[in-house]
Amino acid sequence: MEGAVERADPWLLTLQHSPIGMAMVGLDGRLLMANLAMSEMLGYGVEELTARGFQELTHPDDLDADLTQFERALAGEIDSYRLRKRFLHAEGHVVWGDLSVALVRGPDREPLHFISQILDITAAERERQSMEAVFETVSVGLLLIGRDGRYERMNRRHQETMHLPFPDGHEGTAGQLGHVYHPDGHTLMAREDMPSYRATQGEEFDDYTYWVGDDPLTRRAFSTSARQVRGPSGERLGAALAYQEITELMRAMKVKDEFISSVSHELRTPLTSVLGYLELLRDNQSLSPAVRTQIQVVERNAVRLLALVSDLLEVGQVEEGGLRLLYAEADLVAIVADAAEAARRVAATADIEVRVDQPERLVARVDQQRIRQVVDNLLSNAVKYSTAGGTVTVALRRAGDDTVLEVSDTGIGIAPDEVDQVFGRFFRGGGALEQQIPGTGLGLDIVSSIVAAHGGVVSLESELGRGSTFRVTLPAGGGGFEARA
Repeated sequence: MEGAVERADPWLLTLQHSPIGMAMVGLDGRLLMANLAMSEMLGYGVEELTARGFQELTHPDDLDADLTQFERALAGEIDSYRLRKRFLHAEGHVVWGDLSVALVRGPDREPLHFISQILDITAAERERQSMEAVFETVSVGLLLIGRDGRYERMNRRHQETMHLPFPDGHEGTAGQLGHVYHPDGHTLMAREDMPSYRATQGEEFDDYTYWVGDDPLTRRAFSTSARQVRGPSGERLGAALAYQEITELMRAMKVKDEFISSVSHELRTPLTSVLGYLELLRDNQSLSPAVRTQIQVVERNAVRLLALVSDLLEVGQVEEGGLRLLYAEADLVAIVADAAEAARRVAATADIEVRVDQPERLVARVDQQRIRQVVDNLLSNAVKYSTAGGTVTVALRRAGDDTVLEVSDTGIGIAPDEVDQVFGRFFRGGGALEQQIPGTGLGLDIVSSIVAAHGGVVSLESELGRGSTFRVTLPAGGGGFEARA
């Protein structure tokens, strides 16, 4: 008998000194023994606890779940169970516990008592409930996707909008196709373009805009961002996406673009007429030199205004359904040479040198007029942002199957925090505003649109105070390339 007591001592010491709550519970639910940690957790003395059953210490709303598992163990269906439940503290407040229970049996397999362990998770549960409240009350849709592409969880806000793109229901898998359209509102998204699919492929992005819904009158626009969810070792666990509705903003932008396009059309015709008459007046030899000088000032500003109107019309055309390209075989060397010669006339007045570095001939299948716009805009920018004595260099070359056009300057450069914004519509950099360099902020937006319509990309490298290099890369396309050095 003494040997049995000695063998039990280590277990009793473990129970008494364990940092988590532990108790020996009788088959009727009464606490036969409780440790100090449980006493401190629930606010009762050890003797007070052993005068109670676990039923008295359990929150009424959680009692049935505990009793069900307790009775299953007594019936031999299970040997142990675990659940999260609320305990009642001596002072009346709730203590959340992670409860683990195991049934101890004798040599004859008859139940003797239960051993319960309780980990106080009150702080963690409160934090979880706070995060749950935030998750469900934010005004953006939230979605969590697992590593396998299955939807693991979404908040109420996101669930409320699922019927628009998926009126027949959603299978809960990333990349499912539905009534999801690109920003033009007409082109359906392919699977690889769906934000959920892109996120499952490891992509992270911001402000990915699109329309959902088959009916143009009731559809909504969303801006979506995605971030990868990673474990402690950096392993990918899934992705989290946030969906912000921007329907009113997109409709307002459409109205604005339609207004700008309409006004621009109305301005272009009279401006063309004004320029025609100004050209006639300028050639009139009977006018005095002073009058002709004044006419040149008017003509110069009218030309500038016509360029602004033309830029606005280009932007409007992009918004109305994309640029329409007229592909043909064109010698890019000739296009660059003509654009450089035109730029030299303006550059010479500012003491800026324009250099050209290109092969003898490089033929590509492109829209010749649009590519000339790209070169003109990039050269115009380079000259405008260069200082007296500076140099602008335009280089053309092949790179594998692609063609690369680079326009570099030794001008004022662009601040690092502005580099990602330069292709945005109406964007003007801090340096341009400070030095009052004229411009609308539309040129680079048009360049980006034309290059994208050709399937190419445009990028920028810049250093403040040292200059910038714009790089346009055009793919081979249907006609291929023919270059001779």
